[in-house]
Amino acid sequence: MGILNTLLRAATWWHGSTLNTQLWTWRKGVKVGEDAQGNVFYRTKDDKRRWVMFNGEAEASRISPEWHGWLHGTFKEAPSDRPLPRKQWEKPHLENLTGTAMAYAPAGSIRRSVPAPRSDYEAWQPE
Repeated sequence: MGILNTLLRAATWWHGSTLNTQLWTWRKGVKVGEDAQGNVFYRTKDDKRRWVMFNGEAEASRISPEWHGWLHGTFKEAPSDRPLPRKQWEKPHLENLTGTAMAYAPAGSIRRSVPAPRSDYEAWQPE
């Protein structure tokens, strides 16, 4: 199993970071912080590049808005150094669940185990 994991990491990016990314991070990266999901954020010493090493699947929607803003240069200071103020009505960040079993399905959707009866149209019946 170890050889298979090494080959997957060498050839694909969606199973975690590639070997090249790990090497680049080891040589040039300065750890800035970590989010609640275990994703680790890095920058170069001169702060010209910023990147993330995902904990698990590389899915961009797993990054919270605070860290997204830091990665793209919207915020100079990392959320680990200067957290953004939160409003009491703000909900916690959720990754994009589209295409998963946990995706939103409105009432009446055929993806629900027990769909609600449809009332927004009448089926056509031939005469």
